[in-house]
Amino acid sequence: MDLPQDFLIRMKALLGGEFPSFLDSYGETRRYGLRVNTLKISVEAFRSLAPFHLTPIPWTDNGFFYEKEDAPSRHPFYYAGLYYLQEPSAMTPAQVLPVTPGDRVLDLCAAPGGKATALAAKLAGEGMLVANDISVFRAKALLKNLELFGVRNAFVTNEVPAKLAERYPAFFDKILVDAPCSGEGMFRKDIANAHAWSLDKVRECAKIQKEIAVRAASMLRPGGMMLYSTCTFSPEEDEQVIAYLLEHCPELELLPVPMAEGFEKGRPGLAEEDWMTGKAGREERFPDLVKCVRLFPHKIPGEGHFLALLGKRAAGEPCRESGAGEGDTDKEDLFAGAAADWEKTGKKKKKDKREKGRLQREHRRMTPASSKAADRTENEWVASFLREQNQMEYLKSLDMRKERAYYVPEQMRTSEEPDGIRFLRNGLYLGEVKKDRFEPSQALAMALRPKDGTAILDFDCTDERILRYLRGETLEVEDLLTDEQGQEASDQGCTETGERSGAMRKHSGSAAANGWRLVCVNGFPLGWGRLTGSTLKNKYHPGWRLR
Repeated sequence: MDLPQDFLIRMKALLGGEFPSFLDSYGETRRYGLRVNTLKISVEAFRSLAPFHLTPIPWTDNGFFYEKEDAPSRHPFYYAGLYYLQEPSAMTPAQVLPVTPGDRVLDLCAAPGGKATALAAKLAGEGMLVANDISVFRAKALLKNLELFGVRNAFVTNEVPAKLAERYPAFFDKILVDAPCSGEGMFRKDIANAHAWSLDKVRECAKIQKEIAVRAASMLRPGGMMLYSTCTFSPEEDEQVIAYLLEHCPELELLPVPMAEGFEKGRPGLAEEDWMTGKAGREERFPDLVKCVRLFPHKIPGEGHFLALLGKRAAGEPCRESGAGEGDTDKEDLFAGAAADWEKTGKKKKKDKREKGRLQREHRRMTPASSKAADRTENEWVASFLREQNQMEYLKSLDMRKERAYYVPEQMRTSEEPDGIRFLRNGLYLGEVKKDRFEPSQALAMALRPKDGTAILDFDCTDERILRYLRGETLEVEDLLTDEQGQEASDQGCTETGERSGAMRKHSGSAAANGWRLVCVNGFPLGWGRLTGSTLKNKYHPGWRLR
């Protein structure tokens, strides 16, 4: 590979005698990984169901290597949200952070959602997940992936860390900071990262990372844990950031990370700013840096990564403000300038004012009108639909925001959106009341757990109509509207239990009335359709369709 010369010099100083093996790894074929969505299916059931060549990734409990020819991104199970395609090493941070159901969790730099969806699966629908990204474009991709996974307890924000820190001081049980970095660990995966690399970029990233890490630490409650990670080898962005964090937040302490074959311990000597000279300096001050973990592509079947797990003592001094931004004209947050699609310099003031007004209107529209009584007629339309689908539990925590319906779990209601915080979603978007009808959302379809009484049309994954549905085509489904077909399908169920699959298929056969149908593949939801006679009008989300 055509790697930058300065990068090679630094890696040779970092690795010493291992440098030739490191270089050889760039000639090896990269490995591909997927992570099972345990919100929808168990690992065991997925292995028996998926038609892929799967080999367990040793440092995860729900990740697998697959072969490139498997093409899982084109399979219907991908569109059902049964797994997330993720670089194997990148699965490590969410795996290491010990999230348990009921926790209040923050993923501060969450887009596109690989780690956020993993954290949501660990929460198992309990507690709350605040998933943030400063880029509105990337935050939209994050929201889609959370919806695809069927996550119901997410608050998706689009804010700078400083604003979140003001709103959530010492609030979260667990925090993940997968910091923006120079991307050295991903050069084999994407050569464009190597072409964009420079020493200046390393230094700028390190400056931003220190600011983000200190802000994140201020949001961690005493007794909580924070996982800092990057996909770079640069000591300035790894051990030196952790050393800086320990200096500025004395109540933090490094905790051991579970080790796997090929993992390498962090190096206290790299905390020295002039680490390439080999001079001692900080090694004695930060001996616990050995508790960090480095992943190198010549030691594991994956790309480069760095991890550090920190705990917050029950008592201690508050985090001191980072000095990284001193002298900058915009002191709100160094990271603010990193969002290319948010308030770019050089925009006309008129356009800025128009965009600000649009965001304010969007915030008012999406914020619950708690002081006003909800429209009973709109509530009744939502209730009628959910009753038809045998999903009445969503009414227990229903928010009507004008004509739109949202499900906000009780554990999230202690955190109403404050004025001034930009966000895309709080809870689960159920759908919209339009005139005399309720139109369910794609997000609701993905979050449903079909059961006996849910009006569904269930296709086998080998049925060619599934791909046509994902392309947005109208389907003829007369064969699925007979009791005989439903009974035949019940004998072929390939979900976690044949009884569950059969019951749903039998119901789909006996419910031939016109109206909304939840379209499923082997019992797992894909989206909506409207049945008229034997014709299914396609209601699959246009932006999600297979190209």
